[in-house]
Amino acid sequence: MARIELKSLAHRYDSSRKGKSGFSIEDLNIAWEDGTANALLGPSGCGKTTLLNIISGLITPTSGSVLFDDAIVNDRPTRDRHIAQVFQFPVVYDTMTVFDNLAFPLRNQKNGEIEIESRVAEIMELLELTPLAKTKAGHLNPAEKQIVSLGRGIVRKDTVAVLLDEPLTVIDPILKLDLRRKLRQVQQELKLTMIYVTHDQHEALTFADHVTIVRDGSIVQSATPEELFLRPKTPFVGYFIGSPGMNTLRCESTIDGFKIVGSSLAIANRAGNLSGVLDLGIRPEFVVTSPEEMPGWNRLKIRAIEHAGAYQVLTLESGALEIKARVGDDTATSEGDFVWVDFPSDKTNLYVDGELAIL
Repeated sequence: MARIELKSLAHRYDSSRKGKSGFSIEDLNIAWEDGTANALLGPSGCGKTTLLNIISGLITPTSGSVLFDDAIVNDRPTRDRHIAQVFQFPVVYDTMTVFDNLAFPLRNQKNGEIEIESRVAEIMELLELTPLAKTKAGHLNPAEKQIVSLGRGIVRKDTVAVLLDEPLTVIDPILKLDLRRKLRQVQQELKLTMIYVTHDQHEALTFADHVTIVRDGSIVQSATPEELFLRPKTPFVGYFIGSPGMNTLRCESTIDGFKIVGSSLAIANRAGNLSGVLDLGIRPEFVVTSPEEMPGWNRLKIRAIEHAGAYQVLTLESGALEIKARVGDDTATSEGDFVWVDFPSDKTNLYVDGELAIL
């Protein structure tokens, strides 16, 4: 296994492909520790796949260094990096059996058949593929093919890391949960360094111990799923993580606290006098509502109600302001009703000029 680090990494395509300067990635620094489950999360076109291809050696970066266990590998060819890469579309040999697909990389390494049979049997058992050993890969469903594709990557004992590029994109939603479980199980049992690229926050947060948010080729925040949810570094992270995303309320500092721009809402003092562009961020889960008048709370009107099984999402408005609140499905509410709303200070984040303020 390996610790993977990117230092001062930058990559530029032809300027017609990415922005005025042509940079897809700029001055990026990050390290993934040996044997950890990690995710690169961000919108389409932010540079996630470019990063994976740089790590695997399919792309040579414009500048900066790629290190495996503190050794620079920029000039090391892909085959010598011992990386397994799993793509959006499963890469398998349809005319071969599952067993032969897994054995293929070992046979290329000229391993003996007894050793091959033992190793393939071990990986098939781990991936729950043993009943399909003699099945032609062309007869498998997409999820099974993707598992075989993963197996071909990890069957080699010299594999130091597994890179997964949107591996569940073409998988039926019913099968996604099982495949994600298998990926996580493999990572934990084999202690593999895995880097999982996705634009789906649910996939990233449920798979990885550490998630890196990428936007326009730069790292916005790298943290645990819990930290990303509770203390997003920027309003973008707060909105990108969560469903619905974090409410961001532009505000002004007053003697008594904060006044929310575009409404009559006010929040009691938390930080005193502050300068700069101020925003308050609070997740819909943490907005507290009451049908009864509460001292010091704000009165908002229910504009819309969305039912989502075990909970409801209320769209609340006050003047030009609109926020989301998540409440239990048994909460008695109707469109047009008024509710009293509180923003608990320990669940509210303050942003100064777009960055989380430490108060």
